Amino acid sequence: MDKIALVIGSSGITGSNLVEKLISYGWETYGLARKPNTDNSKLKPISADLLDIESLKLALQEVKPTHVYITTWMRNETEKENIKVNGQMVRNILDVLSEKGSVVHVALVTGLKHYLGPFEAYAKAGFLPETPLREEHPRLDLENFYYAQEDEVYAAAERDGFTWSIHRPHTVIGKVIGNAMNMGTTLAVYASICKEEGRPFVWPGSAAQWNGLSDVTDARLLAEHLIWASITDVARNEAFNVVNGDVFRWSRLWNRLAAFFDIEAVGYGNQIKPLEKEMANDVDTWRKIAEKYKLKETDLSRVATAWHTDLDLGRPIEVMTDMTKSRKLGFLVYQDTEETFFELFEELRNARLIP
Repeated sequence: MDKIALVIGSSGITGSNLVEKLISYGWETYGLARKPNTDNSKLKPISADLLDIESLKLALQEVKPTHVYITTWMRNETEKENIKVNGQMVRNILDVLSEKGSVVHVALVTGLKHYLGPFEAYAKAGFLPETPLREEHPRLDLENFYYAQEDEVYAAAERDGFTWSIHRPHTVIGKVIGNAMNMGTTLAVYASICKEEGRPFVWPGSAAQWNGLSDVTDARLLAEHLIWASITDVARNEAFNVVNGDVFRWSRLWNRLAAFFDIEAVGYGNQIKPLEKEMANDVDTWRKIAEKYKLKETDLSRVATAWHTDLDLGRPIEVMTDMTKSRKLGFLVYQDTEETFFELFEELRNARLIP
């Protein structure tokens, strides 16, 4: 069977890495985004607005994908609005593709907010799940746009007869610019500012995160997992956690990250020190650094998302993710987390995104 992939959100941290992996495996690959990434000459870019169904129909007129990967979302002021907008985005793309009858599998990327709650009630006491997080954990009795996205996939699958997979990564680490959830690049930018200004690299999160065990997801491993689930019979119609496969403590990793940049690390003291506050006055600082070192991006907001890094690192519990389900079904890819960060930092330097 021909493998024709349509990656929704192809310019994002997950989508861009998935595009590279699909193309390396010889897939015919289309990438849909408002502003498609055209760095890879083999990608077939599609510009469209997921909230404008006529725009989608026109853009996809000649495209008949076999595999659809939904890797994007849009943040709104309230969870009620998140549900409305993000549910509609998934519904629109699947409705447009329904008429073609070409789709055999749809993969949706969500995340650990499935277990920890939406932005408005993220990781609050009263409903914190048992860790390691497992796929069988029931939905929380809270509004959550991840649930709305899943339900749109389930309904379309029943209507059109395609198979599906849901992928729940922890914090995704990878190279991308302008992404709303981008801890790896955010920490690299913060460390670069600390280096230039002689400031200490201050841990911004909670005591539980500093002392507890954690894990993350390399964007390249997530891409492998998405492809695996979409072409492996036993993995279809299942939801999966996706992480690197190792665990770490930030109390060690923070010092290792600081050593990479040759700066002073400061660990947890007696209170959370949000990175958003720490970097609040660094817009001009970053612009000067970017101009001094001739970097490609002078806009701090395009390379650092401190608010989301604070959300992850400020959680009141340690968070580990169980991968047993994927392992039993044959997904054995593993990634060392320290190497994930160090390889990202080198990639950012080579791309002239940090000094």
